[in-house]
Amino acid sequence: MKPSLFEYAAPRKLDEAVALLAGDPSAMVLAGGQSLVPALNLRLAAPGRLVDIQHVEGLHALSVANGWISVGAMVRHRTLELSPEVQRANPLIRAAMAHVAHIPIRTRGTVVGSLCHADAAAEMPMLLVLMDGSVVAQGPQGRREIAADAFFQFHLTTARAPDEIVVEARFPVLPPGTGWAFEEFARRRGDYALAAVGALIRRRRGGPHAVALAACGIASRPVRLRLAEKILAENDFSEAALHAAAEAARDSVTAPDDAHATTAYRRHLLAGLLRRAVAAALSRAQ
Repeated sequence: MKPSLFEYAAPRKLDEAVALLAGDPSAMVLAGGQSLVPALNLRLAAPGRLVDIQHVEGLHALSVANGWISVGAMVRHRTLELSPEVQRANPLIRAAMAHVAHIPIRTRGTVVGSLCHADAAAEMPMLLVLMDGSVVAQGPQGRREIAADAFFQFHLTTARAPDEIVVEARFPVLPPGTGWAFEEFARRRGDYALAAVGALIRRRRGGPHAVALAACGIASRPVRLRLAEKILAENDFSEAALHAAAEAARDSVTAPDDAHATTAYRRHLLAGLLRRAVAAALSRAQ
């Protein structure tokens, strides 16, 4: 199939892009197009206007400063993945991005586009939730920053207003000595995860330790595994605590049985992936 008819606009100024988006309730933003273009061809999306932001000034910036990695709306996955500065600041990002689709997709697709698409099994939304990151959206009323936990609301659903463009994503620089890990299981390399876990651990003398755990592919949005975090933070990563945390994480799986996996299978996967991720993060923690 081919897309239905639409008006195409390619502004060069952000204010112009916002005005074009706000001027048509059915308008959609085109960045890398790796999710949107297939949806257009299948007529799952039928905007009256497509606002292409690839030429908009200021959206290609990638910087590391003041404890944050700032990723502009037109930064490609591959650019972020291969950045030496980002690798030094937060090596978990590159580890996770190796699981995002395939290199041709990562070469064209954008990080912010993946976040806005908000697939519940996608890696980048989960990373943003794991790290307590945020996005910056601009609309007719100005700019606002939206925390990751508030941004992702449901599968393919975010807190972005229809007349807003997400212009930037913010990931934190990891504190020195932070252990990190990413573990995923998918049917094929590059497929969406049946389950994936990200882990960040900082040991503290006398405890409690700083532990962050998140998962994707298991619910209608990426989720923090808060109870598992608490168990590990307060029990010094003993084998009994690791077992209890893995068992607690199972209850976070709410995805129903589907053609790819049953709920019970995803719970089994999540428990095993969590144990692997925690062990790997501990081995890197200082």
